[in-house]
Amino acid sequence: MKKELFTKRLHLRKMKVSDSPALFNIWSDPDVTKFMNISRFINESQAKEMIELLDELSQTSKAIRYSMVDLNTNEIIGTCGFNSIDFENARAEIGYDITKNKWRMGYAPEGIRALINLAFGNLQLNRIEAKVDPKNVNSIHVLQKLNFTFEGTLRQYEKSKGNFVDISIYSLLKTDLSYV
Repeated sequence: MKKELFTKRLHLRKMKVSDSPALFNIWSDPDVTKFMNISRFINESQAKEMIELLDELSQTSKAIRYSMVDLNTNEIIGTCGFNSIDFENARAEIGYDITKNKWRMGYAPEGIRALINLAFGNLQLNRIEAKVDPKNVNSIHVLQKLNFTFEGTLRQYEKSKGNFVDISIYSLLKTDLSYV
C-alpha cells in the first residue's frame, strides 16, 4: 500500500501521531464531525488514539487513512482514505473530512481522485463505496462531482451519536473510469 500520494495541491501521507494537534483541531469542530460517526473530540489525546487505531488497521492492509497536507502552506487540512478494504471482493470504502475553512475549494475531490487512481491502479480493485448521511449535502455533492452512482438508502443502517440513522450508499466501478 502506498504510504504517500501527490496531487497538484496536496500531499497525502500516512497519518502519524505528530499530526494529533492539527487533526484534533479538525475533529473537534462540530461542523466537521456533524455527519461523522464520531462525536467531536474534546481533547487532543482522542486524536492520538484515533491515529493509533487507524495505524493498527493499516498494518493489516484492511484500511489506510492519509493526512491531507496543503503543498502551498504545509498545513494539514483534512484526512482521506480507505475505511475498509476487501481484497477478496476487490472493493473498498472511502472516507474523508476537510477543515471547515477549506470547504468548497475542491480539496476533497482532488484527494479522492488520488484514492480512486490508487484503488483502480495499484490495488486492482473493482469497486469503491461511500456511505454518507443523506443530509450531508456537501459530501453528496463531492461524490456526484466524481461520478459516483447513488445506489440507495440503507434504512437505520448504523447508530450514530445514540440514534439510528439512514445511510445513502454511492459507488464507483472501475468501468466508470472514463472521466478520471
